[in-house]
Amino acid sequence: MTAYDDLMEFTKQTQALGQVAGRLGWDQETMMPRGAAPQRAEEMAAMESMLHARRTDPRVADWLAAIDAGTLDPVAAAQVREIRRSFERTSKVPAALATKLAKLTSAAQGIWAEARAADDFKAFAPTLAEVIMLKREEGQALAAGGDVYDAMLEDYEPGTTGADLEAMFGAMRPVLSELRAAVREAQAPAKLEGTFDEGAQMKLTRQLARAFGYDMARGRVDKAVHPFSSGSGLDVRITTRTNEADPFNCFYSTIHEVGHAAYEQNIDTAYLLTPLGRGVSMGVHESQSRIYENQIGRSRAFTGWLFGQMKDAFGDFGIADEDAFYGAVNRVNDGYIRTEADELQYNLHVLLRFDLERALMSGDLQVSDLEAAWNDRFEADFGYAVDKPSNGVLQDVHWSVGLFGYFPTYSLGNVYAGCLNEAMRAALPDLDASLAKGDTSPATDWLGTHVQTHGGLYAPRDVIERASGQAPSEGPLLGYLTEKFSAIYGI
Repeated sequence: MTAYDDLMEFTKQTQALGQVAGRLGWDQETMMPRGAAPQRAEEMAAMESMLHARRTDPRVADWLAAIDAGTLDPVAAAQVREIRRSFERTSKVPAALATKLAKLTSAAQGIWAEARAADDFKAFAPTLAEVIMLKREEGQALAAGGDVYDAMLEDYEPGTTGADLEAMFGAMRPVLSELRAAVREAQAPAKLEGTFDEGAQMKLTRQLARAFGYDMARGRVDKAVHPFSSGSGLDVRITTRTNEADPFNCFYSTIHEVGHAAYEQNIDTAYLLTPLGRGVSMGVHESQSRIYENQIGRSRAFTGWLFGQMKDAFGDFGIADEDAFYGAVNRVNDGYIRTEADELQYNLHVLLRFDLERALMSGDLQVSDLEAAWNDRFEADFGYAVDKPSNGVLQDVHWSVGLFGYFPTYSLGNVYAGCLNEAMRAALPDLDASLAKGDTSPATDWLGTHVQTHGGLYAPRDVIERASGQAPSEGPLLGYLTEKFSAIYGI
């Protein structure tokens, strides 16, 4: 066997163990009894310790040094590139710190959940402060004298910096704020009201998952407090949630997570259990979930079909026709929760978090001041006050599990989705005729071919540029949102 063969065999085993660790995380969110949390923290720490040891194994450096780059084909070269990048980054973080972080963030998840249920930020604040301290230490090790937040971004969106995002988000915010202000002054569409059986919601949500191409033979749909997708390759699971007063929450959370899951399921199987066998970045990942959820799932054509499915599931539910239903699906509502936000206001939620977590990492904002800073910023951006911590600073799980640098990829994914939608619509002029029948396959097949099958083969921005024919920019997204909501609200 060659050095490359030895390296790939070792890497395949490491990737498989990483999938097992991910399954522990899935179980913690869905099936694990509450009393198991302390033991699960120990299990997660043990897994992270073992994975860190494998990812920094000196043999990886020896194999990398022994490989003649000139003998590699493009796929093998990309595999080596990703293995080298992971090895160099992971080697900068002391094993003891990685293990300590894994144990702390596993326990912190349960502490956050209890504080959220009790609406008590002070009960979570000391744990969050400890997470931030360790993440800052990790970031300093990765940055090696550079910007700590930029080092954190590399875990989720390689090649993107905080300055890049600040410029992009700075261009987005005034346009979104102005459009939002105009919408709030206009006549709103009808609002969905009533009670919708949660069992019927779950039945229809599984139908929607299949309609968007989710392979249930390699996945499953469960319920969780915070919807998420987990796994890759042949085992990709999603979760959703139900609310008897808001079936859209269930349906569009499911479609969103199916976008993530379909990406993982559609990666070329030749890359299974290799560094290329997963989504290339969280921004590209989010582009898939958001284009599934919004540009496809909230389109006039698809909501026309969904209106019929809703009538079949729930009978007469108070919305007169397909046009009124389209307005109800896309209605801009006051609210606190990012994951429930309408398409127009969603990015304002993300921009708030981006600014706050950068300030936390730089030390410009202390955890003791975080709740007040959140509430002040929210009222300035949305025009009304946060009523309780579970609707404010405690609503998201991300910071409890150490995902600093993750939030901005949500809006970056929306930007990518805007570019992809523009290209997809140009390539598929008859797409709406299929969507009106509940057939998403022309769109999902196009995305599968142009984005998903490549996995980690290309750099994130290269994936979007190859698929859309243009360098990523906020222009297509802002144009799409302005056109859509101007039409719905008559402005």
